[in-house]
Amino acid sequence: MGRARTKSKKSKVLSTEPIVGSTTPSIQSLLEKAQSLIVQCDYELAERFAKRVLEQEHTNIDAKEILGVAQLETGELDAAKLTFQSLLPPHPDAPSIPPPWAHLYLAQLNDDDPHLALQHYQAAVDLLIAQLKGKERAVDTPGEDDDETELKRNVVRALIGMVEIWMDDLCFDPSAEKTCEDLLNLALQTDPGNSEALQALASVRMSQQRPDDAKACLEQAWTIWKDLELDDPRLPPIPTRLALVRLFLELSLFTPALLVLQGIMASDDQEVEAWYLEGWCFFLMAEQAQEKGGKLDELTWEELARDARDCLETCQVLHTNQEHPDAPLLEHVHELITKLDALGIQPSPENDDSGNEDGWEDVEGSDDSDEDVEMS
Repeated sequence: MGRARTKSKKSKVLSTEPIVGSTTPSIQSLLEKAQSLIVQCDYELAERFAKRVLEQEHTNIDAKEILGVAQLETGELDAAKLTFQSLLPPHPDAPSIPPPWAHLYLAQLNDDDPHLALQHYQAAVDLLIAQLKGKERAVDTPGEDDDETELKRNVVRALIGMVEIWMDDLCFDPSAEKTCEDLLNLALQTDPGNSEALQALASVRMSQQRPDDAKACLEQAWTIWKDLELDDPRLPPIPTRLALVRLFLELSLFTPALLVLQGIMASDDQEVEAWYLEGWCFFLMAEQAQEKGGKLDELTWEELARDARDCLETCQVLHTNQEHPDAPLLEHVHELITKLDALGIQPSPENDDSGNEDGWEDVEGSDDSDEDVEMS
């Protein structure tokens, strides 16, 4: 299959004018303004509004979350850590029941201390499961509401965060494998069929050298959401989909990898890792085409290699323009481009290297991202 034309998704620009009036703005109006600024990625102004709320009500939990997020996004990591810690005992201003998200943020902020991060994740899971049980006991709420669904997703994501720590930082611990299995079993008991839990299970199966089982998990995970619209809230976040693509590539499942990337690019055609993975995918396809006599899916290895070069060149430009922090990714891009140079593969003449306006037309047989694909 060939590359797909992508379009930039432009977000609606909201007013950033301060709230004015003859009376002091209410706390609710200040919080709403701060939240809208977070959505607009105007973190510095959002921080100012959150602090205005805290000047009036120094224990306001919503304002502290907005403040902590703004500090995170502007690189004030120590300040963010203090903000979230103020919501946990033994801090004198901490609420009687801490918000689970404070532990989740602190788990990520303490990624250099895996055992402390695990403690925060476990605390978040305990709080979320308690909330979930409270929802289940509410007899006046038939069925599953949106809050319950979101609680389950958050439990699963916290458990997956714990699995990732065990797989990466604590992988040599004798109990790592069983712990990962137990955590993922709990995730799938909490939210049966959760695509992110299935994807994490596939990653564990790959580490166990069980590629067929991994493939079955990925097929089940992808089937759950591959036909959803791009604005559907059930669609996994882009980082989760990028991780799925990496697993597809490990299993040489190139067509589903390209289809997932096509959906990501339709949402954000400035995503550096998506361009990298697309280039890497075409590079691997070109190698496979050479091994099979020069063609793969009716495309010559030279055509596939040129598509790889175009994607990698675009990735390189975006990486530089965005001052992207992933240096190893850029090193691999340079390595692949050097190999393509040695093969005499140059960028397509019409490639604009920007990823902004001109894209690539679908070739026959690569229609939409909801196309059924056999993962074989």
